[in-house]
Amino acid sequence: MIKIDLYDSYYNRSDGKYYIKKKKKRPNPLKETKNKINKADHSLYSMSIKNNHKQPIKVSIIMPTYNKYHQTSLSLYGLSKQTFPHAQYEVILVDDASSDNTPNIVKEADVPFKFKYIRMKKNKGRSSVRNIGINHAEGDLLIFLDGEMLAPPAFIENHYKHHVHESDLVVTGAMHYEGVYTFIMPDYNEDQMAHLKELVGRDPEYRRLYENYEQTKQHSNVPCPLVTKEDIDTNRFQRLSFPNRYFLNSGLKHFGERLEGFTLPYIAFLSGNVSVRKAQLKKSGYFDETFVGYGAEDWELGYRLYKNGAQFVLDSSTVAYYQEHGMSKRKVKEQWGNHYRFVKKHPNIDVLILSLEWKELPFMHMHKTLVEYKALEQRFPDEYKEFKHAFCTMLFRIIEYLNSGQPVTKLYDLPGGSEERIKIIQQFETLRPRGFDYLASSFEQIYYL
Repeated sequence: MIKIDLYDSYYNRSDGKYYIKKKKKRPNPLKETKNKINKADHSLYSMSIKNNHKQPIKVSIIMPTYNKYHQTSLSLYGLSKQTFPHAQYEVILVDDASSDNTPNIVKEADVPFKFKYIRMKKNKGRSSVRNIGINHAEGDLLIFLDGEMLAPPAFIENHYKHHVHESDLVVTGAMHYEGVYTFIMPDYNEDQMAHLKELVGRDPEYRRLYENYEQTKQHSNVPCPLVTKEDIDTNRFQRLSFPNRYFLNSGLKHFGERLEGFTLPYIAFLSGNVSVRKAQLKKSGYFDETFVGYGAEDWELGYRLYKNGAQFVLDSSTVAYYQEHGMSKRKVKEQWGNHYRFVKKHPNIDVLILSLEWKELPFMHMHKTLVEYKALEQRFPDEYKEFKHAFCTMLFRIIEYLNSGQPVTKLYDLPGGSEERIKIIQQFETLRPRGFDYLASSFEQIYYL
C-alpha cells in the first residue's frame, strides 16, 4: 500500500522506486475563514476544504462517489440537516475521477459542516479512495457512507451514541436496506421503471412528474428530478421509498441487535452505511486495495475486524435511503472476481461457506451449516477427513469457477470406484443419522452438480 499524505507525497514511478516530495508547511486551520475554500494539490489527487470550524471533529463521514452527481448533491443536503452539532462532524467526499458534473459540488454545496472534497486524477477504485478518506479523517469515529445515500436527520447521532461507551463496535444500518427513487434515470432497466411506476401512484405530484417524463423521454437523455430539497425537509420523499430487508429476511433478526450466536457477523460490515472507530482500523488494517471494482472489499475488512474482536451491532435507527440508479452489467463479474480474492486471502471455512450464496441459500442456512461443520470437527476430530476436504475444496471451486467463467459443475470429480470417492459417500451417509442435517444438505447440493 502506498502511503498518501497531503503534505508528503509518496508515489511509485515506473522504475519501481519511491520518491518523496519536499514537505510543505502545514496551514493553521484556525486562521481560515469559515467560507473560504482551501486547496492543496497532490500527485494523485487534489483537495478542497470548506468551513474550517474551530471545534475538534468527532465524526468523519467518508463518502466515495463516481458519476453520481445528482444523487450525491441530495445526499449532502441530507447531511446538512443533521441533529448532531454541525461543527463536530466533517464530510469527506472522495470523487473517483468522475466524468459528470461532480466537481461542481464543491462550489454548489451550501453546507454547515466541515466539507472536504477530494478529486482523484485517475480512477482508483472503492478501496483506494476510502483509504484516502481515512487518511484525511480528523474524527475518532468514522462513518462510511456511499455517495448516493440519503441520511435522515438523526443518522449521525444514532451512529455516534453506540460508540460513546464502547470502543470495539461496528454499527451498521445497511442491513435494514431502504431504497428510494429520487430521479428518473435514463438508464433504469425495465424492472426499475415498473417499480417506480407503481410507487408514484402514492402521490399525485410524483405521478404528474412521471407522466410528463413518459411523454418526453424520447427527447431527453438526462435525469428527471422527482425529489426536491423541500421533500427531504418534509419527509415527503418517503412516498417513493421501499423496504428491502434482504439480510433480515434471511433470518438474522432472530439473533437480535448484537447478532449473538451468529457465526458470520462480519457480513454486517457493509461500507454503504457502517461506523467504526479509527483505532480499530489501525489495528485491523484499512481496505485492501487489491480489491478493485464492486464487491467483497467491505466483507474482507469486516472479517479482519471480526477476528480482532469487534462486536457487530444492527440498528434500524441508523438506516439511510439508497437512491436508485442504473445498474452496471460489469458488477456481477467484478463481484465474483473480488469474492475470489476474498477466499484466496482467507481460505477458512467461515469465509468459504459464503460460496453457498451462489445456490441462493439463505444466510441462516449457511450459519447452521457452519455450526454443524464446527461441531463435526469438535466431536470427530480424527474422522470425516475425506468429507471435510472435499466440502472445503468444492466451496472454493465454486468461486474459482465463477471468476474464470467456467460452468459450476463436477466440483470434486472422482472416478466412480476410487477409494476416496467411496469414503466420501460413506462418511456423507452417516451425517443425517448423527444430526448434521444442514451440513448434509449443503454438501448434497454442490457435490452432485
